[in-house]
Amino acid sequence: MRRLAIGFLLLVPLPAPVLGQGAPPALDQVVSRVMQTFEVPGMAVAIVQDGKVVAARGYGVKTLGKPDPVDAQTLFGIASNTKLFTATALGLLVEDGLIAWDTPVVRYLPWFAMWDAWVTRNITVRDLLVHRSGLGLGAGDLLWWPPSTYNRKEIAYRLRYLPPVTSFRSAYAYDNVLYTVAGEVIEAVSGLPWEEFVQTRILDRVGMLGSNVRHSAAEAGGNVATPHARVDGRVRPVKPFGSDNTNPAGGINASAEDIAKWLIVQLDSGRTGSDGRLFSEATTRQLWTTVVPRDPGVPPKELAPLRGGFLGYALGINVQDYRGQKLLTHTGGLPGYVSRLAMLPDRKIGVAILTNMESGAAFNALAWTILDYYLDAPPHDWIAAYATLEQRADAATRAAGSATGAERHATARPSLPLERYAGTYHDAWYGDVDLRLEQGHLVIQFGKTPSLLGDLEHWQYDTFVVRWRDRELRADAFITFALDPDGSIREARMEAVSPATDFSFDFQDLLLKPVEAAAAQGR
Repeated sequence: MRRLAIGFLLLVPLPAPVLGQGAPPALDQVVSRVMQTFEVPGMAVAIVQDGKVVAARGYGVKTLGKPDPVDAQTLFGIASNTKLFTATALGLLVEDGLIAWDTPVVRYLPWFAMWDAWVTRNITVRDLLVHRSGLGLGAGDLLWWPPSTYNRKEIAYRLRYLPPVTSFRSAYAYDNVLYTVAGEVIEAVSGLPWEEFVQTRILDRVGMLGSNVRHSAAEAGGNVATPHARVDGRVRPVKPFGSDNTNPAGGINASAEDIAKWLIVQLDSGRTGSDGRLFSEATTRQLWTTVVPRDPGVPPKELAPLRGGFLGYALGINVQDYRGQKLLTHTGGLPGYVSRLAMLPDRKIGVAILTNMESGAAFNALAWTILDYYLDAPPHDWIAAYATLEQRADAATRAAGSATGAERHATARPSLPLERYAGTYHDAWYGDVDLRLEQGHLVIQFGKTPSLLGDLEHWQYDTFVVRWRDRELRADAFITFALDPDGSIREARMEAVSPATDFSFDFQDLLLKPVEAAAAQGR
């Protein structure tokens, strides 16, 4: 999301709002500027106010270089904006009397376990949704990202082998894998897979009839935006994320037209118009109440209006303040799709920005510009601000790469012949990783992740760089081997080469041991 070219920076202000005037008059011009500045091929925008849709529009094209336009029905992967749907699904089961927010998960999934037995006994349904389990940022994501052959239950089962980085409920660290466990809870108590439950109990009731609940549906064709990303310096189409094993964390594909309906239901305490209620006001309070307070921090000077007094995570949604108003918001990110949903509940205003390009700057600049219009806020050029930050982030990434290269001792050779590094390595939570010698160089293959196939280039000493053959991954990694005194390999550790690598490539959490050593320790 940080590697973006900078386009023209002329300010296109939105006029001051007039009561009841609906969509911002200059919306189309602002969207055009955002798309040009951040090289976004296609975008969908939804705005609701007082229970009505004031805008549901598509912009640009579904695929770069092709004429098919994005319209209000074009589907985009909304990624982690799915999390509020999963939280709402659990809320429906609470209303049904089938679960309780603060009941331990093992009541519903007796086979489930975390690293620590006490945590296993005490982690609750609510804890699954709020990122305070003690796991590190993105821990366990390699079980499903890139797409793996593990199924949902296998992913949930393997969490028992993931060591925590903090004590239980003491710190916030964003995760996806516990939403997978939440999907297992939904299936266990309702008898319906997460996909069927969310489709029938939520999407159909809300009227999101064009949307779907599977990552894999993005590959099915039809009126679907093609994902794009910057690969080797050029914006181009990339493969959609096609695995359904973590749909509860990010599997929904939705359009501007449909996501507007979702915003209205959320802002109206679960009401669905003539169809009555999807959920109760009590469930709304649960969904929107902060569980994990966070430090709001101080934004860079370019984003000064974002400075707030409070920030926290509720159930599938962030709660914070923006220009004196309570703001409910979340973002989503998949290969080639990023999005933001934002709601001002006291003003009954909701905004959704869906894109088919990895540009957090694009959806942020547009979302804050639209909210400022409805709040009649002082003018602030969010597009120029984020463009400046993108330039700075790009420079920092380049500097980090240069610093790493400058510290390299290129003449330092490996301790062992290359064939001695080959073999099968085992990590307790991920499983097996194979290294083999092919035509004089080492090749790595993750056993459950077909696309994690790469070639090792020697870096220095016993460290190599893994160059993944699938260049769309953008996640090259160091692998470093530690030796015992007798010259045998004790273990290998990995970490991303670039600080810009997506956090879901949690290579740093792996502890790879040769299978012989792992077997001796009882693996």
